[in-house]
Amino acid sequence: MARTVQQLFDLKGQTALITGGSRGLGLYMAHALGEAGARIMLSSRKADDLEQATAELQAANIDARWIAADCAREDDTRRLADETLQRMGAIDILVNNAGATWGAPAEEHPVAAWDKVMNLNVRGYFILSQQVANGCMIARRRGRIINVSSIAGLNGNPLGMKTIAYNTSKTAVIGFTRALAAEWGRFGITVNAICPGFFRTKMATYLIDELGEDNMTAGAPLGRLGDDEDLKGITLLYASEAGKHITGQWLAVDGGVSVVLGAA
Repeated sequence: MARTVQQLFDLKGQTALITGGSRGLGLYMAHALGEAGARIMLSSRKADDLEQATAELQAANIDARWIAADCAREDDTRRLADETLQRMGAIDILVNNAGATWGAPAEEHPVAAWDKVMNLNVRGYFILSQQVANGCMIARRRGRIINVSSIAGLNGNPLGMKTIAYNTSKTAVIGFTRALAAEWGRFGITVNAICPGFFRTKMATYLIDELGEDNMTAGAPLGRLGDDEDLKGITLLYASEAGKHITGQWLAVDGGVSVVLGAA
C-alpha cells in the first residue's frame, strides 16, 4: 500500500550530518531536516558558532549536537565521520555544505587560495562521502547524500563575480554528484545537488556590499534574495523517502536567476 505524503517526508529515527552547519545555508537545512524529525549533527570549524547554532536548534525542539572539524583537512574530515558514527550510530543523510570562496581577478588569483577553495569545496566532499559510505551507507544499502553547489557552477560568472576558484569548484560539485550517483546507486544511495542563488548569508555579504542588493536582484524573475525558508523544501525532498527515485540531479534555488542567465 502506498505511503501517505506525511509518511514519505517523515525523518523520525534518522540521523543527518551537516557540514558548514553553524550558520547560513547549512543551518537552514539543519532546521528543515530537524523539523521533519531527524537527529542532527552539525559541524564547522568554530566551536562557539556550533554551540550557538545547536542551542538554536534545541530551542526549536530538535535533537541536535555538534563536532568541530575542518573539512579542508583529511584527518579532521575522517574523524568527523567516525565520531558521528560512534556518538549517533548510522548516518542516514549527509549534507556536504562546508565551503570557502576567494575574490580576485583570475590573472591575480593566488595558487594557494585556489588550493584552499578546492580542498574544502571539492576534495572535502569526496573524502567525507567516502568515509560515511564505507562507515555505514554501503553496508546498510541505503543513504542520502546532498551536495551544495551554486548557480556559480552553472553559468561561469554570474554578476561578474571574480571568484574563479569558487565557481570552478561548484561546477566540479555537479560533476562529482552525477558521477557518484552513477556508481553508488547499486548500494541504494542517492546523490543529488542543490544550486542556491543569492541568499543573505555571511559568505554573500561582500557581494551585497559591493554590488548592492537591488543590483543583485534586478535580473531575477522573483526579484528578491533567498530567505531562511527557501532551501527547506528541496532539502527535505532529497533527504526523504519522497525523493527515493531521484539521483544524480541538481536543482537551482535562485528565484529564477539561472533562467535569465541561460543555465544549461
